[in-house]
Amino acid sequence: MKNKLLYIEDDQEIGAWVSEDLTKRGYLVTWLTSGDDATNYMEDIDLVILDIMLPGLDGFSIGQRLKKEYSETPILLLSARTSIDDKLQGLHFADDYVTKPFHPDELAARVEVLLRRHEKMALPLIQLSHLSIYVDQNRIVDTRSNHEIILTAKQFQIFTYLLRHPNQILTKEQIYEAVWETPYIAGDKTLMVHIRHLREKIEENPSQPQIIETIRGIGYRVKQ
Repeated sequence: MKNKLLYIEDDQEIGAWVSEDLTKRGYLVTWLTSGDDATNYMEDIDLVILDIMLPGLDGFSIGQRLKKEYSETPILLLSARTSIDDKLQGLHFADDYVTKPFHPDELAARVEVLLRRHEKMALPLIQLSHLSIYVDQNRIVDTRSNHEIILTAKQFQIFTYLLRHPNQILTKEQIYEAVWETPYIAGDKTLMVHIRHLREKIEENPSQPQIIETIRGIGYRVKQ
């Protein structure tokens, strides 16, 4: 099956050249000249290639929005900017950064690396206690009743982040900053409230959780 790429670039010459080259390499490319409505094209997209200098919303704003809604989809930034500040700002949410001008072989190699890395990270189905977790479908089924358990987007993000680090103790700061993408403020109860509601949906006995374990004074862990 061919990988689907969403390519956002307003420069017609560069856009046509990159789109044609990636298509010849076997990718299915959707090319947009603006990212304002990029979320409408994200269905089944395997990777986003995103230019920073765009009309309307810039690449930083678009990339942060896409990463928030589609956290599992890798983003590759393209930019003529070379300052370290721009790179650091981009890599806060993006998975890789390529500086213009670039050779098509370099871009293709980076795309391939990101797709392979994402494939390894993919968790299509996890069996955990009484749960069947279809990560790529954002779906959880209670195997006792065969009923779907409906989670909010944040609850699912928290749960899958824990699942990607099985048996590892994760601090509240780590989880919060990975899911909300903003610095954790000491004393903030937001994560704790989300964990409580998540447990009410997935645990057999939320007052004695067996799936999401609290590590007192540190954070949480999922045992597998």
